[in-house]
Amino acid sequence: MSTNPEEMPEKTDELPFVAPCRQLDMGAPLRWVRQGWSDLKRAPKQSLSYGLVLLFLSVLISYTAWHVGSVYLMVAMLSGFIFIGPVMAIGLYSISKQLQHGYSPELGYCIRQEQRHLGSELVFAIILLIVVLVWARAASMIHIFFPTDGSAEFADFAVFLGVGSAVGSIFAAIVFCASAFSLPMIMDKNVDTVTAVLSSVNAVLRNKAVMLLWVSIIIFSLLLSFLTGLLGLVILMPLIGHATWHAYQETIDASSWPDYIKSVPD
Repeated sequence: MSTNPEEMPEKTDELPFVAPCRQLDMGAPLRWVRQGWSDLKRAPKQSLSYGLVLLFLSVLISYTAWHVGSVYLMVAMLSGFIFIGPVMAIGLYSISKQLQHGYSPELGYCIRQEQRHLGSELVFAIILLIVVLVWARAASMIHIFFPTDGSAEFADFAVFLGVGSAVGSIFAAIVFCASAFSLPMIMDKNVDTVTAVLSSVNAVLRNKAVMLLWVSIIIFSLLLSFLTGLLGLVILMPLIGHATWHAYQETIDASSWPDYIKSVPD
């Protein structure tokens, strides 16, 4: 058992169950994007490396779904990939944190931080995986509403799009509330998954209008990525990842929780 004080988290018995949040103004999301862009420009090599990995995984998912399934499966899996994106962005949060402390970001340190929080990350990833699998199943069933009759009218297509959008929105809303701030908090502080998720949900519900604008920016970035044949992921996903770190810093008051380990690399 380690006795190094740097590696021993402080006792958190008396900490609140949910971290308090701040009230945000409507200009906050654009401010986060500007801060995220600043981080990307300060650490382009590290940030774009994550973007390339996301691009590779997206292309792999698309190729696999297309050849072993159908176009419906491909769309479902790409949509599901949006749900697990926050887990993959932990390294981007680490880059932003290192920049915040005045250090030159190191990918090796990002990987070590992910390993230190592997337990909490796995719990969260399993939860998201279950959501993705349920969503993939639901999405594959929605195609029964797709009009196959050559005489189908616009109203038939509207029903299909409406049902699909409604079902997808429910899944996306649940995932967004749970992951908006929880993973940056897990990476940053000595906090359990339940507390981080509840803190995230509480902050989203207390800032509904601002969060609606923020999620609209995220969706717009994803649409741009799809319109560019997924190439936009290389830049837009690191940008959103860095911006998410600043969103967490401004929204969640996690000062009561100690850092799990040293905040910055040696």
